Amino acid sequence: MPFIKNFPKASWRLAKIAIGGAVLTGLAVGTIAYAQAKPSPTVDKVELDKYLGVWYEVARKPMFFERKCAYNVTATYTLNENGNIVVDNKCYGSEGNLQQSLGEAFVENAPFNTKLRVSFLPEGVRWIPVARGDYWILKLDNDYQTVLVGEPRRKYLWVLSRTPQPKKEIIHELNPTPEQHIFFSTIIYGTPYHICSKITFQLHQDTEVLLACGIANPKSLKQYLEKHTAAYLEKNISN
Repeated sequence: MPFIKNFPKASWRLAKIAIGGAVLTGLAVGTIAYAQAKPSPTVDKVELDKYLGVWYEVARKPMFFERKCAYNVTATYTLNENGNIVVDNKCYGSEGNLQQSLGEAFVENAPFNTKLRVSFLPEGVRWIPVARGDYWILKLDNDYQTVLVGEPRRKYLWVLSRTPQPKKEIIHELNPTPEQHIFFSTIIYGTPYHICSKITFQLHQDTEVLLACGIANPKSLKQYLEKHTAAYLEKNISN
């Protein structure tokens, strides 16, 4: 069972940004598996009015069309008059030159708003349903401060945050001595499976769970169950 170490006085919300390194490293293994990988599940629902605004790139899976982006990578989302989402991607190259891509995102599964298709064609022809890329919202914290988005089979992925360079803020707040090192960790819960048969099953809003937990701090696991199940009963077996 995974666990999280508490950082004294540090922002727990920002600490979750470390999702980037762990997730992207694991998902980058084996490009040959792309075509065979099962689509990643999205979050249950996204409130677009809370999701709109500026997001800062924390980590990404390397991809050709972002090869010239060196730093200050942002994505800004706003609604247009058609009810679709204007996508304004910006970054700076290694020589300080601004790169910008303007596009439009179309929600594919309203009112859940978790699966979108994005077009970067010229504005006059974006209505044509071709050359659109998948933009699925795979993980999102309750406060809409950290998100994992990408293609359902993980060909491309981004970790975005409302805060630029959040790790530096945490390190500054902790103020370590020169010989001390700060490490970031995170938890992402996958599909549950039977411990013996390995048969998987999906959690639903009508699922009831008996939680037998022996980890030191099960707070994030409880929050996950509260969000994805009807109820859970807890049995502490740490002693």
